[in-house]
Amino acid sequence: MASEPICDLKALDFSKPLFTIEGIRAVNPQRFEMEQLTAIVHVDQSQHLIVGYKQVSDSEFWSRGHMPGYPLMPGVVQCEAAAQLGGFYARKYDLIGGDYLGFGGMDEVRFRKPIYPGSRLDMIAKVTRVMARRLAQFNFQGFVDGELMFEGQMLGVTVNKAG
Repeated sequence: MASEPICDLKALDFSKPLFTIEGIRAVNPQRFEMEQLTAIVHVDQSQHLIVGYKQVSDSEFWSRGHMPGYPLMPGVVQCEAAAQLGGFYARKYDLIGGDYLGFGGMDEVRFRKPIYPGSRLDMIAKVTRVMARRLAQFNFQGFVDGELMFEGQMLGVTVNKAG
């Protein structure tokens, strides 16, 4: 059974992003084929909540080979998109410090339905725990046309540059 939405996406205006790709690039380090966010449309610091989306195009790096003739967004890429959303929030609002935010783990991840090129993947991330400026835990969900496609929990941990 799918979870209830973390927030009401219908109440948000996706046509007026708070941060476009340039604003995301100012915070997140991913570039080129690893950029998995298109825009951030809502931030609520009092609730530690962020909403953004990924416009899934026909030219995604995975679309030719996963699966040939029937492209499906890989689950690992869905998780990466959600991690980038949570990472944006953690870095923009300095939740845990460090040079980067890295995966610390994922729990209770469920993929409910396939995501195809041509879809707008709306995502929600909500901080559920911050520990000693070293770790942030998020719940996340991804929706297409209001339907829950995937959900889970992730841990983001501080990563510092070597040297």
